[in-house]
Amino acid sequence: MRDYSIGVDEAGRGPVIGPLVVCAMSIPSEDYSILKEMGVRDSKVLSKSKRESICKLINEKTIELDWGMGIIVCEPSRIDNSRSFSNLNELEVDLFSEAIVNSIDSNESGSIFLDACDVNQERFGSNVKLKLGSAWSNWKIFSEHAMDSSNSLVAASSIVAKVTRDEAMRKLSDEIGLDLGSGYPSDPKTRSSMNRLISGKKPHDCLRWTWSTVERAWDELHGTPVPTRYENSRISSQTDIRHWMEGNHK
Repeated sequence: MRDYSIGVDEAGRGPVIGPLVVCAMSIPSEDYSILKEMGVRDSKVLSKSKRESICKLINEKTIELDWGMGIIVCEPSRIDNSRSFSNLNELEVDLFSEAIVNSIDSNESGSIFLDACDVNQERFGSNVKLKLGSAWSNWKIFSEHAMDSSNSLVAASSIVAKVTRDEAMRKLSDEIGLDLGSGYPSDPKTRSSMNRLISGKKPHDCLRWTWSTVERAWDELHGTPVPTRYENSRISSQTDIRHWMEGNHK
């Protein structure tokens, strides 16, 4: 039986706009050298053009060598919905597990390498293992912070996740007709787009409504708490008690 390796990483944990993307790549363990020959490194140290060119090579090799790849694009609605009963770390456990399951048959065996999202890296690995269940008992899981800088397979996954998210942001900008930038609150383009994205009766679907950046901006513009969002698009409007009192004391 061949020994396989799976590397898993994400892109877009912190942005206020757009999806969170998780990628799991599975390869025969002897193929690590191919990744190094491509120039695979942590996506954060590569330029945009370099990431895109390496991602193209990865996709070509995935087809040519029958590597496995699972990509989960988690939309803002799912992020907001999950925060009503759990937290972002728990959601990422689900997303990492889903990506892994989509990358290879569990009947194979080998090692899974996770770029840990939780401050407690061991806990994150244990939670992913628990979520995968007994069907994955043949696999060893290694969970560490910044593994995309020490493991070329995790780095490859980080590149695919980052390029996938960047493309999603480009498409969103085109659809909305507004340059949304990177989606991170520190990005001037992202900040300047916020007023338009919260100007309607509800925040735009591309926003993460539960992020404090959106909550503050919505309250400043509308004077009410941001509506509660559900995955099935039901919206629960919340009336600010200040407005209720004003309306009943005129």
